[in-house]
Amino acid sequence: MSRQRDLEVIQKAEYVTIGELVRLTGMRYSTLKFYTEEGMIPFVQPEHNLTRRYKREESMERICLIKSLREEGKTIPEIKEVLKQEK
Repeated sequence: MSRQRDLEVIQKAEYVTIGELVRLTGMRYSTLKFYTEEGMIPFVQPEHNLTRRYKREESMERICLIKSLREEGKTIPEIKEVLKQEK
């Protein structure tokens, strides 16, 4: 089992894991995993490594947008449409 990185290190890192995104955003792991599987949060996954890596800044912005859209009462399909337009 690997040791967790300090929050200071995570906040400066270019790439983070889903667990680190949980720590940064306060969102549940299952929620972020769902958003990832629905294609709402992009990630990279090197062939030699099974760990998904997320661009910290881009992912944080995307998660904040998703969260605000959910608070407005938007559905997942509606949010996906908004995210398509963001690209």
